[in-house]
Amino acid sequence: MNNKFFAPSELIINEDGSCFHLHLKPEQLADRVILVGDPARVNTVAKHFDTQECEVSSREFHTITGTYKGKRITCQSHGIGCDNIDIVMTELDTLANIDYETRTERTEHRTLTCVRIGTCGGLQPFTPTGTFIASVKSIGFDGLLNYYAGRNDVCDLNLEEAFKKHMQWNPIKGAPYVAVADPELIEQIAQDDMVRGYTVACGGFYGPQGRKLRAPIADPDQNEKIEAFEYEGMKVCNFEMESSALAGLASLLGHRAMTCCMVIANRYAQEMNTEYKNSIDTLIKKVLDRI
Repeated sequence: MNNKFFAPSELIINEDGSCFHLHLKPEQLADRVILVGDPARVNTVAKHFDTQECEVSSREFHTITGTYKGKRITCQSHGIGCDNIDIVMTELDTLANIDYETRTERTEHRTLTCVRIGTCGGLQPFTPTGTFIASVKSIGFDGLLNYYAGRNDVCDLNLEEAFKKHMQWNPIKGAPYVAVADPELIEQIAQDDMVRGYTVACGGFYGPQGRKLRAPIADPDQNEKIEAFEYEGMKVCNFEMESSALAGLASLLGHRAMTCCMVIANRYAQEMNTEYKNSIDTLIKKVLDRI
């Protein structure tokens, strides 16, 4: 059987042989990938590398591949939001698993290990600023995974239903989905010094996260209901904006992925640490050592 051919309109390859948005070439991608939102944070990660073999920048997508203690690692920025994760995770997968010369799928699947290092808002009294949280399962408010076949196969459907019932979910918002991070990778990275819990991945920073400024929000009690939700002994620990798409797409494409974040704002206590860039390096070094 011939492998499926990916047309130029679907798999867009730049004239230099790189993928459309990231401008990376297949040989520039390592099997271990650290994902960060801020393009400048790529340099913060890469300053720990022992060697650097390439650096590529295009829009918000900044990439450095190098080595750390003998491990070849790519650090890739993705910008803000699950829509950007759709671009980044898909294009990384094409680099790993599509032959760019023939535009067909490779016969052997290459599995990437992806860890996102981010910042988040804590939602519980036990997640003050500075806490490291590993997202075991992510409740996606963004709806991205609903556009892919097989989403039910990689989601926790029972948790989805329990959450919608608890929230009295308004279907006008679209269906939330619950993506599951790779369990073995959670053990490898979180170990005994990260809080494990559920994460809500929001489609925005203000209204979707319950911030009440000039524009009124549809459910003024949203955050209180989220904070009170508990399922199988675990609570929603934090808000962020990418973990659901990362875990969901990685599962669909056969990769290992998870998100770990440092709390920079505690919504429960209404506290904010604007100097977080001085302390997130501790989390970066933990992930580099453990990935």
